[in-house]
Amino acid sequence: MRILFVGMPDSVHTVRWINQVSDLGWDIHLFSSNPGLPHTELRNITVYNLSSSRPQGLSESVRVRGLWPTRVGVERLSLKVSYSTWLARLIRWLRPDIVHSMEIQGAGYITLEANAQFKGRFPPWIVTNWGSDIYLFGRLPDHTEKIRAVMSACDYYHCECHRDVKLARDFGFRGEVLPVFPVTGGFDLEWMRSLRQPGPTSARRTIALKGYQHWAGRALVGLRAIDLSASALDGYRVVVYIAKPEVKLAAELVSQSTGIPFEFESKGWTRQDILQMHGRARISIGLSISDAISTSLLEAMIMGSFPVQSNTGCGNEWLKQGETGILVPPNDPEPIAAAIRRAVTDDELVDHAANINAHVADERLDYAMIQSKAIEMYQSIVERTRKS
Repeated sequence: MRILFVGMPDSVHTVRWINQVSDLGWDIHLFSSNPGLPHTELRNITVYNLSSSRPQGLSESVRVRGLWPTRVGVERLSLKVSYSTWLARLIRWLRPDIVHSMEIQGAGYITLEANAQFKGRFPPWIVTNWGSDIYLFGRLPDHTEKIRAVMSACDYYHCECHRDVKLARDFGFRGEVLPVFPVTGGFDLEWMRSLRQPGPTSARRTIALKGYQHWAGRALVGLRAIDLSASALDGYRVVVYIAKPEVKLAAELVSQSTGIPFEFESKGWTRQDILQMHGRARISIGLSISDAISTSLLEAMIMGSFPVQSNTGCGNEWLKQGETGILVPPNDPEPIAAAIRRAVTDDELVDHAANINAHVADERLDYAMIQSKAIEMYQSIVERTRKS
């Protein structure tokens, strides 16, 4: 089987998905939808990038080529030829069994343009919805028609929220909806749980806050909520991760005014460090104006931390409101502060939530189970295509 992925080569989400199938002996290729260097965790794949540079530590099993795999003179060094033209040429040369676009605003749009240029029968095309691809961007005038065009042209749609299935249909998708499960793959639950702090969640005295503050992230609202709930946080510390300088500055001011000690993720933190942080946290707070199923939410569930998550994703498809987590509006610190106060004063709540969320993780997040679904997904598409 030959699969051509179109996606961000430097994204860990791209890596985690592709690595589910890269050790099966299939012929796997990745066309870069942006100029980032290939992620060092990729393996057994050919990457077509803006340049053929190899980052230090990249596996020898990864082959890196310029955007077009043969010599084409000055075009190889020029951006005058669009990414979509390069992609159309690559598809004609590779003749993949499947083209899989991993997210819409980059990879999906590029593949749509390549499809329009393509002469002959375009391979079966899967589009995966990441995060806010439809839920947020579908409400923006600059993207509405492009999303509609992608949904009308692709053959298969994969997403991790049942909410987004309906949105895809509303945008004109008439193909086959693939099974709904996390688009970044599953988790090594046994290893992750070995990183948890021993004892019940109620014994923990750390609050984790995701530090994103940008077009979607609302870390500053989370800091304000911590400020409002400070009277209940005696003996607690706050760890802010993935925080830019402006968020660190605001956190330091909250620390000065409340006396709550704050710590920050350092550049040297690995994924294991992030997981251990969730495994020490009583509460994990993640706020954004739009998302699908946040990976940090799933990690908190696995690591036994009580999730306080914005209600603009599909956390409601994973959590029981007020029982296994609390969903909150991302722009209003008052209900977030109320959620924090409840979670730090109700030991039974957080311990019960940790137990229930562990069962949910076993049923829906195990790596081997998700990998099996991904493999079956590709095999069934290729079998049906060959029969037809």
